[in-house]
Amino acid sequence: MAVTVEMCRALVDPRWIGRRIAVAMSGGVDSSVAAVLLAKAGCDVVGISMKLWDHSTVGGDLARDGRCCTLESFADCRAVAGQFGFPHYAIDFSGRFEETVIGNFVSEYRAGRTPNPCAVCNTQIKWPALWEKASAFGCEAIATGHYARLAVDDAGGVGLRRGVDSSRDQTYFLWGVPREFLSRTIFPLGTLAKSDVRRIASALDLPNASAPESRDICFVTDGDLGRFMRERSLHDNIRPTPGPVVDRSGQTVGQHEGFEFLTIGQRNGLGVALGRPQYVTRIDPGSGAVTLGDDADLYKRHCHIRGTNWLVPSPGGPFPASVQIRYRHEATPATVTAVNDRTEVTFDTPQRAITPGQSAVFYNGDRVLGGGIIDSAGTD
Repeated sequence: MAVTVEMCRALVDPRWIGRRIAVAMSGGVDSSVAAVLLAKAGCDVVGISMKLWDHSTVGGDLARDGRCCTLESFADCRAVAGQFGFPHYAIDFSGRFEETVIGNFVSEYRAGRTPNPCAVCNTQIKWPALWEKASAFGCEAIATGHYARLAVDDAGGVGLRRGVDSSRDQTYFLWGVPREFLSRTIFPLGTLAKSDVRRIASALDLPNASAPESRDICFVTDGDLGRFMRERSLHDNIRPTPGPVVDRSGQTVGQHEGFEFLTIGQRNGLGVALGRPQYVTRIDPGSGAVTLGDDADLYKRHCHIRGTNWLVPSPGGPFPASVQIRYRHEATPATVTAVNDRTEVTFDTPQRAITPGQSAVFYNGDRVLGGGIIDSAGTD
């Protein structure tokens, strides 16, 4: 396929043509294509790679390295920038990432919750912290390779919308981006399918055109959460929290090595055989007890949300919305009620494994209304 200037300009809001744009480049194919599309459209691109972590702090198998924050990924970014004539900088954000993302990740698991580090990273690092550096370079906007779209509403406000490729849509991780940043954000891939991005990368002969997909948790490079948490406990001189495994009646049926290694809905690795499938239905960090139950016990209708960020004017009362509680969860009809600094969600039908620590994101069609962190869940 031919990647023409006209094609690139069709993917970019005309108001950004000719202006200086900072593009967050991870070394993956998505962010590289985003940067090149903007450069070919006539934007004054500055590529910025964020050094967020290294193996001295996160451990793992060096042979199964992460696909960002490595010398190889930065070399790919630099090669793309050189090929298309724009500057590239690698900037160390590891101190801030350690404090705000990894620190939050560890403390949430130690509190019996299951965190969503990508949402925290976007909220705390990829917009506020990156903007500080981008503005120092004279940039007027930030662009990323996320599969998401922006649209101007009738009042002139900028709203966040799902990407056209529903299988790749990443708005679930973007609910926490401060609303004021949307007007200076660009998502060049929002109207493209992943297959289109791969074809563009091949047509442009990018060095990472066939790079594999990134990991769900970039700093747990081997995917072994238990290993990461055990090593982190040693690093922080904090012992895991073993305790009883109890059944629905409260009777002890086993012992666990630490609730930090468990999550709501987990079935495998519990070390308990009761003759029927059992799942983690509750984690009590106060007593250290982990409760098991049947699959039916995982279904709840209500949840309380903390830290809500609204991407539309804050609603004054209950309103209908579709609510998504996991990345691969289909957004489900519910009633959302804002109560001071907390938000309550009541689903039309019970949902499986509503997990404290995960994000709940509110949608009206394909528009993101806001989101927050699930604090608790219940049946009533």
